Order: sequence, then structure tokens, then C-alpha cells
Amino acid sequence: MIAPINPVAVRRHFRRVAATYAEADFLAREVDARLQSRLEYLRLAPEVIVDLGCGPALSRLGLLARYPGARYVGLDQEAAMFAPAAQSASPAHFLAASAERLPLRAGVAGLVWSNLLLPWLADPFVFFQEVRRVLAEGGLFMFSALGPDTLKELRGSFPDGHAHTQEFQDMHHLGDMLLEAGLADPVLEMEILTLTYPDLETLLAELRAAGATRAMRGGPPGLSGKAFLRGLKTHYESLRREGRLPVTMEILYGHAWQAAPRVPPHLPHAPHAPQEAGEAGAILRFVRNAGRSGGQGSEA
Repeated sequence: MIAPINPVAVRRHFRRVAATYAEADFLAREVDARLQSRLEYLRLAPEVIVDLGCGPALSRLGLLARYPGARYVGLDQEAAMFAPAAQSASPAHFLAASAERLPLRAGVAGLVWSNLLLPWLADPFVFFQEVRRVLAEGGLFMFSALGPDTLKELRGSFPDGHAHTQEFQDMHHLGDMLLEAGLADPVLEMEILTLTYPDLETLLAELRAAGATRAMRGGPPGLSGKAFLRGLKTHYESLRREGRLPVTMEILYGHAWQAAPRVPPHLPHAPHAPQEAGEAGAILRFVRNAGRSGGQGSEA
């Protein structure tokens, strides 16, 4: 069972890194680009785009270039994250609010976008219900998340046996929650990216700079003491390959609809070009199980 998120800690972590986040979190930019490429296979013409957990609005320019007639609304729990973007000349509207309690009217959004927000939410199911509420009929929810194998090398290297990293939902649970929240035709795809680092210190510094530090209630104590860090480093060094330390990132991409559109909601995925640092994963389409009342299931 995944430990509950501490929203106060999440907000504190991202407030601390707000000024430098856009330069520090290259993974968010990379995942955003891959998620936006998946829009090529979806038929959509949104009038309003709502970007939940928008941070410094890394997604805004790409989305508005694809949908030039749309109005962009960025929302983040921590206003410091979007402050520079809110002061720019590009037309946009920003709100500081919780994604689990959206200050938006029902049916306002043709596209709800969420890049790597899910790992930091206290209740993903409540979030999905809010997404469904603000989506217009036929509107699309497009999101990315991190899966449970993310940072598995680091997690397995702590000398005290505790998990000092954030924990992540798997795509089966997310797919079931999407259905339970009333969203239609959810599809989730998994991809493994393997990053490499010259040393443990660089990895830890990058995680801190991106605000990606553990923010769960009742967790183990923080990283402290020279002996603890020596043990962590010793174990991780045993994983070194070709002079570099590997770091697994399990990326989940998903989409679902407010209601089934009149046209087919998704077209077959075109083959992706080979990625130097990634490998293909499973694609699951979640469907209601007609054999029992209220049940859900999934199919590959």
C-alpha cells in the first residue's frame, strides 16, 4: 500500500525550487514533448485548455501552437511556480489552487492537460472526478505520471532497508480509478527511460533541484549521516555500468474522455521512432466488465 502524500511537504518542496525549476527538470520537458506527440493521433479542437500542475507552463507554447484558437488556463498549487510565465506577454490565465478542488465551472475545458502531476496528489481519485467535472462533453483528459519502477536502483540501495524515495501508482490502479471516476475509454501506455549519471551526488542534486524529494506521511527519516550516505553510495556503485550509474524512470502516458465522441476517440498509434534512452512498454485499454455490476477490467 502506498503511503499518503503530505500536501504541505509537496508545496514546500516546489516553492523552494520554483525559481530554478524550469532549467532543472529536463525530465518534465522530455516527457511533455513525448506526451504532446501523442496528440497527433487524437481528434480534438479545444476552445479552452486547462493545464493542471502547470508549474512554469512548460506545456503552454506547444499546446497553443497545436491549437492556436484555444484559450490557455494554467493552474498550480504553488503560485511561485508559474509567476514568471504569468508575467510574460503571451495571453494566458493562471490560478493558484489545488487540482483536487478546481475553481472552475463544470464543462469548461475541451482539453485537460496534466504532465507529471499525479505523483504529488494526495487523492488521485478525487482529482479524476474533478477532471471529469470540468471537461466539456467529448473533452479529452491527457496526462503523464511516474510508475512504480521509477528510481528502483536508488530505492534498493538504502542501507537501512527503508524506501526513502517517493512511491508511485501503477497504471492498472490508475486505469481503474479513471473508470470509477466516470471517465470514458481510458488508455494507458508505459515506457521505460534509462538515464545515467556520473555519480550519486549529481543524481541527488538533480532530484532536489526538481523538487522530486519524498513527500509522504509517516516515512523514514531523511538522508543524514556520513555512514548512511557511504552505505548508499557503496551499494549504488555496484550497479555502475560503462562508467555510469543507471536510473530507471517508468513513464506512464494516458488519456480518457468525458464521454464517447461521435467520431472514434483514438486512432491506432503510429510506430514511434526508436529512442536512444527508452524501451517500449505495454498499452492497456480499460473497459467496464459487463459480466458483473460495477466492475472494471483491462485488456492489453
